[in-house]
This record gives sequence, structure tokens and C-alpha cells, in this order.
Amino acid sequence: MTETAVITGAAGGIGEGVARLLTAAGVRCVVVDRDPKVEGVAAAIGGTAVVGDLTDPEVSRKAVDAAGDRVDFLVLNAGINCADKDPATLDLGRYQAVVGVNQHSVVYGLRAALPVMRRTGGGSIVVTASHAALKGVPQDPIYTMTKHAVIGLVRAFSGTLAAEGIRFSAVCPGLVDTPLTAGGRERFQAAGIPMLTSDEVAAAIVDTLRMAEPGTEVVLHPGRPVGRYVPAPLD
Repeated sequence: MTETAVITGAAGGIGEGVARLLTAAGVRCVVVDRDPKVEGVAAAIGGTAVVGDLTDPEVSRKAVDAAGDRVDFLVLNAGINCADKDPATLDLGRYQAVVGVNQHSVVYGLRAALPVMRRTGGGSIVVTASHAALKGVPQDPIYTMTKHAVIGLVRAFSGTLAAEGIRFSAVCPGLVDTPLTAGGRERFQAAGIPMLTSDEVAAAIVDTLRMAEPGTEVVLHPGRPVGRYVPAPLD
């Protein structure tokens, strides 16, 4: 039986890379993004596109419906950053959009896909987090907040899902050369700040989908081996 994946934030960058790798391995992919370019990605890989804003839970439901009778893999990759650094001058519309994509859409994706995974006996889920999920990043505190929330969900829920045969993990890359960071690429290069490629992160996500233990937090640094973050015990 053909495996099926739903991948959000797949109009380019990491999400597109994941879709291409999974397709090459024989997986049928449903790719989701608010950018209509996702239709071109779907056409190139022989997959299915869902165009829509993931802050609307109905878009996640449509994506899961498009997958058909099973969802073997779910990659919750969609994300945006925030220009506001001071809550006192925060643009509320921009804030709600960032939280909606980075945080709420993860929950909406789980809400849509988990009933299907439970019905078919299991699956594997990876959330694209960030180094900002593991430490404070003052350059983007709102983004940092949302990624902390995502990693908290993985830590809180991965054990519960593991008992149902569903693996739930996170990949936490450093700075990645994607459309999201394109505006600062020259500045990063001039400052000598190394960047990961989207293909490196995509490969780590696919490996995590296939092989990682539930609750794994994969950490990626440019030019260094893939690692695993282990939270310190509170007791």
C-alpha cells in the first residue's frame, strides 16, 4: 500500500525539499501552502496541492481529506517570523498572523490528522521547530515564543501518542537559507554567519520521520553532525 504524507509550508524551501525526498521514496504527498506556487510543486512531484491559509483550521482538514484513507507522515513545517521586537509597540495583526501560523496551525494539523492515524494504526509526525525553541532569541521574541510552545507540545504529548503507535518529534535547525530568511541573506553572509541549506533540514526531517524515537528533538548546526537535544530533568 502506498504511503501518504501531508506537508505544510511546502511552496518552497524545507517543505518542498521534504516533499521531493518523500516522493522519490515512493510516498504520495499532499503539499499545503497559502502561496499558489505550491501547485507547481505538486505538479512537479505528481502530488496534490492544497492552497490556503493554515490559520484557518479548515485548510488542515482539507489537506487530510486530500490524503485519502491514510496519513502515514505529517510534517508541520509552515512558519513565519515577526518584525516586532517590543510588545509595547506590537502590531496586533502581525502578531496574530505569526502565532496563527507557527503555533495554532500545528494544533490544527494534529486535530485533522490524528483521527486518521489512529484509525489506521499509527503514523509519524515531525514539527519544524528551531534553535529558538530551545533558547531565547532576542532578535525575534514572538517567533521564539511560538517555537517554545511547539516544543512544549512535543514534550507534553509525544509519550501519549507513542502508546498509540504514533511518533511525534521535532527538528530544530539553526539559521536556514530559505525564502523566509532571503531578506537577510547578504547581511548574514557579510557577518560570517553560516546557514544551513533547506535540503539539509529536509533530509533530517525525513530521517526523523522514518527512524527517530518518539519525542526526539533533533538539533542542526551548520557544518556539524546532527545532534539530539536532551532536556535536563527538573527533579
